[in-house]
Order: sequence, then C-alpha cells, then structure tokens
Amino acid sequence: MTIVKICGITSPEHLLVAAAAGAEYVGLVFAPSRRQVSISTAQRLVVTLRDAGYTTKVVGLFVNESPTIISNVVAHCGLDVVQLHGTEAYDIIAELPDIPVWRALRLQETHDEEAWVFSTNPQVTTMVDAPARATQFGGTGDLANWDAAAKLACQRRVVLAGGLNPRNIRAAIQRVSPWGVDVSSGVERAGYKDNGLIAAFIDLAKAASEVA
Repeated sequence: MTIVKICGITSPEHLLVAAAAGAEYVGLVFAPSRRQVSISTAQRLVVTLRDAGYTTKVVGLFVNESPTIISNVVAHCGLDVVQLHGTEAYDIIAELPDIPVWRALRLQETHDEEAWVFSTNPQVTTMVDAPARATQFGGTGDLANWDAAAKLACQRRVVLAGGLNPRNIRAAIQRVSPWGVDVSSGVERAGYKDNGLIAAFIDLAKAASEVA
C-alpha cells in the first residue's frame, strides 16, 4: 500500500482532515515559503495531532539549513522525520538526529545528489521531486521525471513528489510504483489547502496502489 504525505500543513483543521483521511505523514515547512510555520505553530500542530489520538508521523522540511538548527527544531517540535529539500551534502547525516531522513532529489546527476542516489543507509529515503525554480525548492506544481523515478523505485524506496494532484495520482502510482507519494500545491485552491482535495487525493492514492 502506497503511503501518503500531505505537505505544507499550516492549520489544525487541515492537519486533522489529513490524519482522519488516512495520511501516514504530514509535512511542516520550516524553510522560507508561504507555507512556512514557526516553531511555536509547529508545536501546537503536533500537540493537536497527538491529543486527537493520531499516530500520523510529522515530517519537518528544511532547505540548506544548519544541522544544529535542524536538530533543535526536531527536539522542540517532536518531529518524526527530517526532509532535506535543498542541496545538502551527504555528510550532513552524521550531524542530524537519529531519525529517518528523506532527501529530495531532482535526478539531474548533480554532484550534491550522487552520494544520496547510491546511499545504502537505511536511515535515508529518496524523494524524487521536480527541478527547483530559482530559489523555490518545492511546492511549484511542476511534475517530476516519472520515468527516472520508476527506474529508481525498482532499486530502492522512493517517495514521489512534484505536481501530484487528484487528477494524476492514479497514473503516477501506476507508472512509478513508489513506496510513497507527497503532495502540497495539488491539494490547494487559490493557494490554500482544501479539505475535499486532501481527502480525495488520499482516497485515490490508496485505491490506485491496490491495483498498481
């Protein structure tokens, strides 16, 4: 069964809708973005999730942040996963908390990606995302390279991101067969999360993975 992550959560309402609909992961953005949350907001969201009885895991998204700051945010907010979404070097792993690390790759054969692509570290999960736009490292709605992602998914655990939405999630899962899928802008209307789109995306992803 394909796992689902709803990223860019900023409100308790959308957080609880995602958890209730069956998302295994929710993402909080700590990098500059219109979806960025403060540490105090992240703490409130995590408490809300746990008080409601959900075991949904919380992913913190960082872009080229220092290991010290990442570690502090993990500790203060109770994050379950660190998502690195910039051009972080592989050796940052040694300075991060001992929790799962998802590294976003654009599969463009750049030097900073090479070590991550060939890593056998069980702590690391590969996320395949669309190419970055200037200073915008995600949430653009652009599609990732599905064919390259499919090849990688035959070799390792892959989370597919980039331009996914309720209309294309079935095709994406059938083409790539990823371990997980990640969506942010694809479940938004006019730049804000939409409860109906969140629930629909999760339902469609689960149904698609059953027949993929």
